[in-house]
Amino acid sequence: MNRLVTIFVAGFIALMLLSSTVFVVDQRRFAIVFALGEVREVISEPGLHFKLPPPFQNVVYLDKRILTLDTPDADRFITAEKKNILVDAFMKWRIVEPRLYYVSFSGDERAAANRMSQIIKAALNDEITKRTVREVISGQRGNVMEAVRSKVVAEAKQIGVGIVDVRLKRVDYIEQINASVYDRMRAERVRVANELRSTGSAESEKIRADADRQRTVILAEAFREAEKIKGEGDAKASAIYAESFGKNPEFYKFYRSLEAYRASFKAHGDVMVIDSNSEFFKYFKGSGSK
Repeated sequence: MNRLVTIFVAGFIALMLLSSTVFVVDQRRFAIVFALGEVREVISEPGLHFKLPPPFQNVVYLDKRILTLDTPDADRFITAEKKNILVDAFMKWRIVEPRLYYVSFSGDERAAANRMSQIIKAALNDEITKRTVREVISGQRGNVMEAVRSKVVAEAKQIGVGIVDVRLKRVDYIEQINASVYDRMRAERVRVANELRSTGSAESEKIRADADRQRTVILAEAFREAEKIKGEGDAKASAIYAESFGKNPEFYKFYRSLEAYRASFKAHGDVMVIDSNSEFFKYFKGSGSK
């Protein structure tokens, strides 16, 4: 019985020793092997590995995946014109030098995130203080992000961190100056609108004046052409009359008298007092009268 107990205890101890010398590295993590408190080896490839049992060697694991630094609140910065703006940024980062990273933060991810937050705030402050509000918000936003990213990459490299991406999510005024900014924007839009209305009114008057001028010219030319045609028609009519009536002057006199009678006696109530022997009534008399 004692022999069986001894064998069981020895087997258990051997199993414990064996399990303490074997460890598995996941594909999502780095493994740092320490020997008596000093870094002995950094393992980045996944698989089964061996080490000496504690306290001779122990293993610390670090996350290999891309991590996100995204603060819930926007930070306040001062521009070159001494105005406050709120900037909300986020950053994607990962561990690229596990040994240096562990030396810098003892493997504490929260401490690393705090340090990265300080780095990006310092880079933003350096760039924003050089620029105006308009440049930061719209004009040079891409340049700001690129400059911040370059500075953050250089700083992060010294602590074993690689920067995947840096972005500005939101750049906005603080509440105290929002009203003045909106008023200024509204005034600017009103000025532009009034300028466009004035330009449009001037163009409208110009077009209307040009149309009136063209109308006057067209009417004058039409009247001139009509008078010309009318004159040509009267001339042709006179020529035809002259040619026709020249063949029989007496008929011409008779026709003209009839025209005069028609013009004089248009209505039944017309009255004319004149001598009956007048030449006017020559053709009212008998055919034998002279």
